[in-house]
Amino acid sequence: MSFVRWLVLALMAVVCLDVPGLAQAQEATATDAATAEAAKPLSKEEEYYQLMQVLADTFEQIERNYVKDVDRRKLAEAALRGMLEELDPYSNYISPEDLSKFTVQVEQEFGGIGIQVTVDDQSRRLMVTSPLPGTPAYKAGIRAGDIVMEIEGKSTEGITIDQAVKLLKGKPGETVKIGVLHQGASKVEELNVMRAIIHVSSVLGDAYKADDSWNFMYNADKKIGYIRLTSFSRDTTKELKAALEELKTQGMKALVLDLRFNPGGLLTAATEISDLFLEEGKIVSTKGRNVEEKVVTAKKAGTFSGFPLAILVNRYSASASEIVSAALQDHKRAVVVGERTWGKGSVQNVIELENGKSALKLTTASYHRPSGKNIHRFPNAKDEDEWGVMPDEGYSVPFSGDEMGKYLEHRRKKDIVTKDPVKSDFVDKQLAKAIDYIDAELAKPAAPPAPAEKPAEDKAAADASGAKK
Repeated sequence: MSFVRWLVLALMAVVCLDVPGLAQAQEATATDAATAEAAKPLSKEEEYYQLMQVLADTFEQIERNYVKDVDRRKLAEAALRGMLEELDPYSNYISPEDLSKFTVQVEQEFGGIGIQVTVDDQSRRLMVTSPLPGTPAYKAGIRAGDIVMEIEGKSTEGITIDQAVKLLKGKPGETVKIGVLHQGASKVEELNVMRAIIHVSSVLGDAYKADDSWNFMYNADKKIGYIRLTSFSRDTTKELKAALEELKTQGMKALVLDLRFNPGGLLTAATEISDLFLEEGKIVSTKGRNVEEKVVTAKKAGTFSGFPLAILVNRYSASASEIVSAALQDHKRAVVVGERTWGKGSVQNVIELENGKSALKLTTASYHRPSGKNIHRFPNAKDEDEWGVMPDEGYSVPFSGDEMGKYLEHRRKKDIVTKDPVKSDFVDKQLAKAIDYIDAELAKPAAPPAPAEKPAEDKAAADASGAKK
């Protein structure tokens, strides 16, 4: 700036100070300018910075001035959960403490000895509800009803399930010392059980065979198979294919696929399983704000076809269960029996945080069934609205609350690995309805085979012969 320009500006400043009322006018002008600036819409970047500043200022004020000390991590995690609660019920923050549980749900694998446990009401100790076939606990002779009296020399009296899980789980190859009181015994047996990778199967049958493996053939005379899927994990497709191949070698003529109480799981598992029963056509499409629309279609290779298929669903069948049942229903490959499903039509991505120490499960897309009908049950949705997967006409079989409780008790008894015969007088009317459909389909006369088409060269020769005549 030149000396003259500097001098002019300085004189203007002096004059302004000396003129009565001018300072107030300048101040008013500045205020108006600030108000106008504040009224201008913020850019996305400015708004983002402003909101992050509010968050940081609030965090700092709580830490400095709150009446007592606050755990920083708890405060930050509470803020994360608060943000995600504003989105939808399926987006959530997975803390480092909960990440291992989440991984087990997806992978269906963990290091342990292979028992399902509960706390016995009478003894207030750990009771085995069932060992998992083939696991270290099973091989050690632990059976349903056994009481675990001690773990590593510590009494299990008053123990919680979470405490027990922490003591029993561990690195594969390490041993855990447990004291077990078998049913009918008076003396505690001490066992050193070596931990192993425990795989929890998501593909089950209706009952166990003599060797405690699942029997997938529900009716050996009619050759009707029965397979129950409890979730859609990484190994579900592989396990299901193995079960189907086993049934195929036994001459299976029809199948019941039970998806009741299946909360879902991996989208890839749902599409792969749908593809096992479909030769062509759309399985599902997904759409998101920041992802391109993706359409998954069926391939003919590896398809299990040529037999009647009934799918059992209920009000707790959700997500991946709805993808499979909707795809097979829309393509007329299966009849859907039971109750209207849960109504979850959204897809979540698991995003690693803190270099994999924690994670964010975030809804990033919605999925759509082949027919285009809506699956998602939005807030305030009514019964008459379109959502979930409805049973086919004539195949709606609702359970009352009492029937649901009896079914769960019936299922719990049949899922126990025990040498004693399972006794249950419960009649599963949903399964019975599925069997009725299959019986009717099997009773239909076989369709005549389509006439074989002549090879192109034969047709050409015939045409030429006709032309000569």
